[in-house]
Amino acid sequence: MDIRRLRSFITIVDMGSITRAADMLHIAQPALSQQLASLEEHFRQKLLTRSQQGVVMTDAGKVVYRHAQVILRQMEQAQAEALEAGAVLSGRVSVGLAPFSSAATLALRLLEETKRLHPGILLHITESVSQPYSQMIMNGRLEMGLIHGRGPIRGVKFEPLLREEFVLVVHKSFGVSPDSATIAVSELSALPFVLPPAYNFVRRAIDLAFTRSRKDLVVVAEVESVRTIARAVDAILGATIMPKAIAERIVAESAQEIVVRQIASPTIEETLSLCISDSTPLSEPALAVKDILVKLTETLK
Repeated sequence: MDIRRLRSFITIVDMGSITRAADMLHIAQPALSQQLASLEEHFRQKLLTRSQQGVVMTDAGKVVYRHAQVILRQMEQAQAEALEAGAVLSGRVSVGLAPFSSAATLALRLLEETKRLHPGILLHITESVSQPYSQMIMNGRLEMGLIHGRGPIRGVKFEPLLREEFVLVVHKSFGVSPDSATIAVSELSALPFVLPPAYNFVRRAIDLAFTRSRKDLVVVAEVESVRTIARAVDAILGATIMPKAIAERIVAESAQEIVVRQIASPTIEETLSLCISDSTPLSEPALAVKDILVKLTETLK
């Protein structure tokens, strides 16, 4: 099979439109449509349904998309290894780091260590909330992710690495004293909070703690950016609850007097796990990056 057809198919899906994909690939739309038709003929299945809004994958299309991602990545890796045979590890490795977790604090160190130990590896780091990393691993867009949760999720496997404790982060003007004693969830019901959206693992753990305490959680804003939440706390718009490593970053970057308190009754926490495909083996460069990531995560304990 012509690998170009698989690459074109991936581009069509990612762009959501044959027209936009043709522009991206710098080929005529009829030629791209013919490539798609040839691919559908090869698999004897309809891969995409088209409408005025764009294209949507069929069930067969989802299968082909997932395998196409893996095939192209393996082809790129084979080319890189052939060029560097007998030399250093090389190739592209994609890693997802959950933004509302201690994983996000490892991005720079992961880049530095990978460059130091394996300068031939091109590291692609994703810190996004737009799509679940487990799904991106299943469809081949990511090779590994450091995410919240223990699974199980069909198609991926989880390796629990760290138990993250969440803490209260609040401006001193809200009247929370800056002492070392823990603060109960029941004492937090009067505070306004700026938190991640409800589907986020951090938010789910917070919601569960308030439910167990039979207390209302007052949310004044839902934000998908750690930096914006930090600025909201700094601007005295509300408090937040974050993993300890993220809280330390907020305090370090703040120009205000920020109070951080441990939470008890109940403790709010979540498991940070390494997530990889359970069917596609990692390449040699990816295994090397995984080893670095696991060792860096150990330093957070």
